[in-house]
Amino acid sequence: MKIALLGYGKMGKVIENIALERGHQIVLRKGSSDSFDGLLQADVAIDFSVPNSAVSHISECLNHNIPVISGTTGWLENYSDMVNLCQEKNGSFIYGSNFSLGVNIFFELNDYLAKMMKNLSDYNVSMEEIHHTQKLDAPSGTAISLAEGIIKNTDYKNWTLDDASTNEIYIDAKRIENIPGTHSVFYDSKVDQIEIKHTAHSREGFALGSVIAAEWLIGKKGVFTMKDVLGI
Repeated sequence: MKIALLGYGKMGKVIENIALERGHQIVLRKGSSDSFDGLLQADVAIDFSVPNSAVSHISECLNHNIPVISGTTGWLENYSDMVNLCQEKNGSFIYGSNFSLGVNIFFELNDYLAKMMKNLSDYNVSMEEIHHTQKLDAPSGTAISLAEGIIKNTDYKNWTLDDASTNEIYIDAKRIENIPGTHSVFYDSKVDQIEIKHTAHSREGFALGSVIAAEWLIGKKGVFTMKDVLGI
């Protein structure tokens, strides 16, 4: 499989190493100032760039019929535009707030726990996410996905980084050196606390998941998620 890497920072380099180990070829390594030369040789593109580049990267791929995986977060106000473009071009697109296989299992646990807690009014939910200081968006896309999972399954209406009202989920977003990503969900009552937590030890889990998603996407048409890739 020939892969175009859109974004060649720390994550791009880890993805490159894993892709090469799995027998794939890198035909484009696009940094912030590089062109798209080589994109048309690719079987698939993997975008781990920055929020203000994601839309142009995804659009370029879809306009040239290149299947594209995006793990860049912080641009989702334009997500529906990319879905529409993918459908218009009969393209192939996966966005994931987190491609780690473990995190996607964690998403399912979060949904299940939220359903169990829905009618237990003595418990209030809150979240904490911790990432390295180079992460540009806050809260993380993963934290937003977790909050949306809770909102979907309970009477909570929104999430916030500020003081939370009764129907809001407070997210405490922290930036600390050398933390790949830690996410915790807390249900607190006067008598106890329930916590579920995922801790990433390195970037390799995110990178491996994105390569697996790219392998899965080849030959398919449409807009997909990691739930499709993992069959969950």
